[in-house]
Amino acid sequence: SWLWLWLPVDPEEAAGSLGLPDLRPLDILSEAVPARGMRVFQVQGVRGFQLSSSRPRALAFPASRLFIHCDRFPEEFSIIVPRRALRGPAKRNEYIFTLMLEESPGVLVGLRYAPDKLHFLFWSQERAGGCQSRVTFPNVSLSDNQWHTLVLAVSGQSFSLTVDCSVPKDTPFPASLSVRRASFYLGNRRRRKGAFTGLLRQLVLLPGADATPRICHAVNFKVATLSVPSVLQDVPAKPVSNEVLKYPYETDMKVTLGARPRCSKQEKAQFWFNASRRGLYLCNGSTWLSMLEVQHRLDYVEEYQNLVTNSETMGIEVFSIPKVGLFAAMANRITPPGSAIYRWTDGKFVHYQNIPTYQAQSWKYFTIGKKIFLAVANFEQNERGQEFSVIYKWSRRKAKFVTYQRITTHSARDWEAFVIEGEAFLAVVNHREGNNHNIDSVIYRWNPRTGLFETNQTIPTSGAYDWEFFTIGPYSFLAVANTFNGTSTKIYSHIYIWLSGSFQLFQSILTFGAADWEVFHIGDRVFLAVANSHSYDSGMPAPSNFYAINSSIYELNITAQMFVKFQDLLTYSALDWEFFSVGDDSFLVVANSFDGFTFSVNSIIYRWQGYEGFVAAHHLPTVGCRDWEAFHTPEGSYLFYSSAKEPLSKVLKLKTT
Repeated sequence: SWLWLWLPVDPEEAAGSLGLPDLRPLDILSEAVPARGMRVFQVQGVRGFQLSSSRPRALAFPASRLFIHCDRFPEEFSIIVPRRALRGPAKRNEYIFTLMLEESPGVLVGLRYAPDKLHFLFWSQERAGGCQSRVTFPNVSLSDNQWHTLVLAVSGQSFSLTVDCSVPKDTPFPASLSVRRASFYLGNRRRRKGAFTGLLRQLVLLPGADATPRICHAVNFKVATLSVPSVLQDVPAKPVSNEVLKYPYETDMKVTLGARPRCSKQEKAQFWFNASRRGLYLCNGSTWLSMLEVQHRLDYVEEYQNLVTNSETMGIEVFSIPKVGLFAAMANRITPPGSAIYRWTDGKFVHYQNIPTYQAQSWKYFTIGKKIFLAVANFEQNERGQEFSVIYKWSRRKAKFVTYQRITTHSARDWEAFVIEGEAFLAVVNHREGNNHNIDSVIYRWNPRTGLFETNQTIPTSGAYDWEFFTIGPYSFLAVANTFNGTSTKIYSHIYIWLSGSFQLFQSILTFGAADWEVFHIGDRVFLAVANSHSYDSGMPAPSNFYAINSSIYELNITAQMFVKFQDLLTYSALDWEFFSVGDDSFLVVANSFDGFTFSVNSIIYRWQGYEGFVAAHHLPTVGCRDWEAFHTPEGSYLFYSSAKEPLSKVLKLKTT
């Protein structure tokens, strides 16, 4: 438990009311400062001393320091105890302070508390030789993790104890109590047993005054103050030159991990560590305040270029045109100005060409013979109400991309280009038509006679986001990421295999709002990673967080002739995976976009550790991350990410030394 003793009474007003102008607060705690065995702690923004039970005599001082002109304990006084228990009720008696004669084990004056009780001890001289007396105040329950203020006032022949400004109890107090050759002991009774285990902020004795009216009229009577030792003030004194603080300064705090907890008066001064953002926050009683501006320093990844884009960017395609250079096509959301293409110039991406697009979602670069193409997936209709995605062709004469073929699509999300048995194909992902997410996506075949793409096959999809083509030996596969069927994101995504001139179902895998498939090889092993974006089912109870969900990596099992789950990784509305290598090391980076509370979520680079699988190696601060691309230049290797929530994309350089 944590305990403060205070006496917030105006001494001049109190002394004047009794006709005793010389009376002043007697700051018992300050008289013991400094002392060995005292440590400063902070709880709920308030500092206090923790007293060591191993050195009780170190926390003592002669009463003559306080009672200079008279060695009699005052007959009228107040002791104030603002107190807060943090760890439940006390299991035994604990002394807050005692006043004891040097040659006697008896207590002249003392304050002790026990579970649900408070005891005030004093030496009564009614009998010959005197005897130990005790006044007990029962039913004092202080273990509810709230602040409470106890005011013990002695006036005339009566005691008055109020808890949070409530009801008193009376009993006589002895007159002419001598304190000659007596000493005050803080937090103990001159022995280890019964030592006070909490914190002390103040211990003030005010002769001749009842402090109850002053305390109960304070704005915050539970945390009133009077004569606080300087080391416990709100702003600690800075050490001079090379000196160190006289007291080790510590804070006892509760740190919450995981999703954002509530912040109310009960959580005031508690901390929350947001692991995804690597941020530390403090509750001020109503909102979470950032306490730490994290300066990210990555071992082998450094921020290289901030690229201001036309608008938020849904996807990036990095490609090289032979004898021309390296380019990046950005799928920008807003029209106008549409999407932009950038060219790598003097080690940076520089704006090269604008292309009108309509909520562009992605680009796909591909070649057929000597022809160079770039296809955009448009999500919305154009100004005339037409819904087209467009294939552009590189014009060597104009040195830019020009319109080549328009294809009717339905909220297109992605294009995938591939070659099977010498024939070129282009597959589009149709996400929805109106409110219907269960529609066909289309595979087009290149007709060399007409020079156009023509419908070859349709495949039923459900709110699909992505196609991924790959080959294993002589076999060709096409995986679709199904996201939403109109009622649930918990649906099957499918892998198709090319047999007898068309794609046929090979395997179905349960996914949760799948947004991307990424295939990669490590040695002779084949892996397939899915990015799960969120878990939603209209017929099931809502999860605690729709977006904190495992994304999975599958490995091809040759014997079983199917992909089997290899590893789950916790992601936050993952929208993309990107595989890349540096030397002999293999990596996966995930685009985490939203953790249920904020779009400022770390994306993570995972390192291949063999038997351990992929292990988180670095956390990259991103905002609404939508897409990752890895690319290489003669100067080095880079990662490029797009933001779907702000018009800023970033290039990161990989350190290879």
